[in-house]
Amino acid sequence: MSLTPGYGETPVDGDELAALAPAAKDLLGGEVTKAAVYDLEQALQEDTAEAFLIAVLDGSLTVDNLLTDQFVRDLHRRLYADIWLWAGIFRKRELNIGVAPENIAVELRNSIETIRYRWEHTVDWTPHQLGVAVHAETVRVHPFVDGNGRTTRLLADLVFAATQETEHLEIYDWDLDKQRYIELLRDYDRHRDPRFLADFIRTQYLES
Repeated sequence: MSLTPGYGETPVDGDELAALAPAAKDLLGGEVTKAAVYDLEQALQEDTAEAFLIAVLDGSLTVDNLLTDQFVRDLHRRLYADIWLWAGIFRKRELNIGVAPENIAVELRNSIETIRYRWEHTVDWTPHQLGVAVHAETVRVHPFVDGNGRTTRLLADLVFAATQETEHLEIYDWDLDKQRYIELLRDYDRHRDPRFLADFIRTQYLES
């Protein structure tokens, strides 16, 4: 009797397989499994995160560059374009989370512009809270078919790093109590105050 494969051994098929980029199919070869795709996504995320963090540290990528809806799309594209055809493209179907597809472009732009304006004209947010606000607001909109979590967490790290004025930079520690994290994101959807979520998300020093 054959055993039911674990999630990682489960083949990618159907619509998901059709959404794989040709280059990814060639690279992965044979029967593509979810584990193989996940490993490829992880490798690309590490490379992308390193490249963008270096750009933040050398000053070529500033908070003004980061706080735009176009950068959110570009970041998603950099993370996924080598793997998925939907990279950098706003979702076109309704989900039980996020805003309606027809509102994504306007909502994302307005939300990020509002955050940038507040950061520039008020003094009540710390860099820690600003990064969390960008993360939570982009999660609320949920602009993409998939990859919203990874994209918005990396975005938060970049914004946080770009706004710190210290020799030893910090990034967020995303090893979280997932249930509590989701509860706080849902709370944010109601009150739009990032401070409670920011208090929950710890930080760690950025390694050299």
